[in-house]
Amino acid sequence: MIKNFLKFGYIVALGSILMVSCDSDDDDVNDMEEPVMESAKLFASNNSDGNVTVYDMVSGEVSTLTTASAAAEGIYYYDDTDEIIQASRSSNQLNVFADISSLVLNATISATVSSSAHLESPRDIAVKDDIIVVADNADVDGNEDTADGRLFIYTRSNGEISLRNVVTTEFALWGIEFVGDDLYAVVDKTNELAVFTSFTASNTADATVSASKRVAIEGIVRTHGLAYDNGTMILTDVGDAASDSDGAFHIVADFDSKFNSVADGGTMAMANNQVRVAGSGTFLGNPVSAEYDAVSNTVFIAEAANGGGRVLTYSNANAGGDIAPSTNSTLSKASSLYFYSAAQ
Repeated sequence: MIKNFLKFGYIVALGSILMVSCDSDDDDVNDMEEPVMESAKLFASNNSDGNVTVYDMVSGEVSTLTTASAAAEGIYYYDDTDEIIQASRSSNQLNVFADISSLVLNATISATVSSSAHLESPRDIAVKDDIIVVADNADVDGNEDTADGRLFIYTRSNGEISLRNVVTTEFALWGIEFVGDDLYAVVDKTNELAVFTSFTASNTADATVSASKRVAIEGIVRTHGLAYDNGTMILTDVGDAASDSDGAFHIVADFDSKFNSVADGGTMAMANNQVRVAGSGTFLGNPVSAEYDAVSNTVFIAEAANGGGRVLTYSNANAGGDIAPSTNSTLSKASSLYFYSAAQ
């Protein structure tokens, strides 16, 4: 079931790319080698039980890592240390879990390192070197009529996670993503995307900070998730949060030049800039998080509402429209994703 769907959808896309790569170097017969399949895993958090679901996109295995959290949102995998970091919405802290690759299927895991409980409503994690940024969408000033949010900036050093400073934003937050040194942030409850240039170096103290630039994305009602890889940005659209069938995601190739060409406060037009995937066949209702793998041209979506929650993948979605997912796996209240792959 899930195992076969996951394996088929990703391996077909990745395998064809690897074959092309291998065939392109045919000047020397001795250089011909069998295609080397990648290690590829998708890590998912959820707000149903807080566990970590690991989808092995090569073997097709699906594993549940049971945590002490009751709800979690935001997840990241450190490949160099083989650790997962997850934001717990039930304990309002960051938790680190070690030796992930050595775990047996369906293991119970305990945090080896935890931050203090500074968070109130964590939504997403972005990591840059030893900096961990958490987007928190709790109301800061107690006035629901004023939009605000916070970016909690942590440092990781000597095995410890310490809060460095807190940046208050002038809009509500959801998804965040580092692109180089710049931090992109979803302007929740709108169709806007903001960027804070040179984020970690420019924001070293507690302060209220304006974004360097805010751009509206034509065609989106309310964006939540974002993902960037090799020049392509994925933005999700939850539409009406009360609906489980009006979601979408947008694909923006050559994103950097397109975003840079729009003035602060302007709008990125749909025509010739974006591809929209939406419709009843997509199973998209409230797509709250996204990941993207440029090598296989695969979009991964955490869908929180449709069917109670799903993890969906879309191969070669560039045509747009009402495209059926290539994999469709049930995960109650799916909340966030992180994709990792590496050549073996």
